[in-house]
Amino acid sequence: MPIQDSIMMPQAEPLTVALAPAQNALHSLFSLIKAEHLSGLGDWVYRTAERLTAQERQRHRLVMIGLHYAVMPEQIWPSFPAYLEHLARCNPMTLHDRMLTSYASIAPLAAEKVLPCADIYPVDYNAVLKDTESYLDFLKERFPVKVIDEELEVQAYRYVIDPPAMRTLIVEHLRHMWDKYLADEWQLVLPMLEDAVSAFQQTNFSAMERFEAARFITGQELEAQHRQDIFACARRVVFVPSAHIGPYLRHVTTNDETYWVIFGARLPEGSQFHAPDLSRTEIVVRLNALADDTRLRILKCIAERGEAASQEVMAALELSQSAASRHLKQLSATGYLTERRCNGAKCYRLNPKRVEDTLRAIAAFLLGSTGE
Repeated sequence: MPIQDSIMMPQAEPLTVALAPAQNALHSLFSLIKAEHLSGLGDWVYRTAERLTAQERQRHRLVMIGLHYAVMPEQIWPSFPAYLEHLARCNPMTLHDRMLTSYASIAPLAAEKVLPCADIYPVDYNAVLKDTESYLDFLKERFPVKVIDEELEVQAYRYVIDPPAMRTLIVEHLRHMWDKYLADEWQLVLPMLEDAVSAFQQTNFSAMERFEAARFITGQELEAQHRQDIFACARRVVFVPSAHIGPYLRHVTTNDETYWVIFGARLPEGSQFHAPDLSRTEIVVRLNALADDTRLRILKCIAERGEAASQEVMAALELSQSAASRHLKQLSATGYLTERRCNGAKCYRLNPKRVEDTLRAIAAFLLGSTGE
């Protein structure tokens, strides 16, 4: 049930763009779980997901979902191996307490009042950990039943009540995944990520509201995915460029009131920073959304109607709900579609500006800035 985390945080700017190697690597590993549900992620994600053995896949889900809050760091570590060394040395109870505190900071579904950021809801931890049923009931109070994998959470419970075993599992699994799958890839994408951080660090955000800065950094409209009150109450906001997230965003709120936003590595709009790999990467993400016959037909269908609900798209193109959802999610994340709620459903419109911007970006990359 990924959503939050804890460890000591150094003094930092209230809003920054950072490489954050530990958060970056963990997000890439977390993306492996999303490979079968999302299109448009980085190629490394799909290649690696296919290579996982059944045992690796099962253990990866247990660590990244069932023990998620014990895994995710708050501090920006200089490297992922440095964070692994920290995990190997830390008190197992630290991970145990961090995980339970993170869950306790999530508002119960039946809560009449949502507490301010970083506040903890009263929880009797002894009662929660009494047995598997109590633990599952605790999770069901905070998450819709449909998103809870009970078999996975029962496995997680066995480690939550045995902190030394939990620490061993987390460290051994993450070290295995890093050594076997991610270390070489990290070295390949590191220069591009460093370029993205450098380009944004040349921007002065002091005159921008946080929500405005978020739009500028991610290149996306955030209203549908992020509430402004989260930006307002967070002690600081850290944006982390990823080589593998594609057009999507991921956000994590940690117990120290830090709001982390993982976004696709890109250059700031209008930047004079020379980074061909970043320009090419953003173009590939946009073209990937168009390089599919079904997605092109969806765009054409919506353009002809002016606006269409997801059910209308499904009926017109004879798509299953899961297929339509996957394609619409990618087209919206890439900016080709705008969405709004209408009569309880999502309705979509074509975004002509994004189509024009994509064509200009391709021309500028191939022909030079003048396109002549």
